[in-house]
Parts: sequence; structure tokens; C-alpha cells
Amino acid sequence: MKLALSILLVITSIVMILLVLLHKGKGAGLSDLFGGGISSNYGGSNVVERNLDRITIVVGGLWFTGVVALSLVLK
Repeated sequence: MKLALSILLVITSIVMILLVLLHKGKGAGLSDLFGGGISSNYGGSNVVERNLDRITIVVGGLWFTGVVALSLVLK
């Protein structure tokens, strides 16, 4: 159980890092490297940004649940 939760935490942590980097930044940053500046020129960028927000929230919830579950297992 500890191993499965640890693997879940590693995977969700990596996915969270990638999702946060994909968000459109306020200025020139790492998000522009992954297409953040290009997507702002398209009309559907609001829909993409909303979906990216939802996915980030779901992955963040999975990460938080994994942290709590692992702390309970290790206790």
C-alpha cells in the first residue's frame, strides 16, 4: 500500500508540474516555451484554459488525497 501511494504521489507531482507550466503566464515565462503565447492568439483559448484549470484542480485533489492517505498509512 505504501508503494502504491508513493508511486501515485510521484506521478501526480510530475503531472502537476507540467500542468502548471502549461498555464498561460502573466508575462514572458516558462509557459511561453510550451505554447502559452501561441494559444493566446486563437479564439478558443478561453475554453482550453478552463479545461486546463479543471484538469489541474482534479490532479491537485488526487495529489492531496494521496498525501493524506500516505500519512495515514505511515502513522
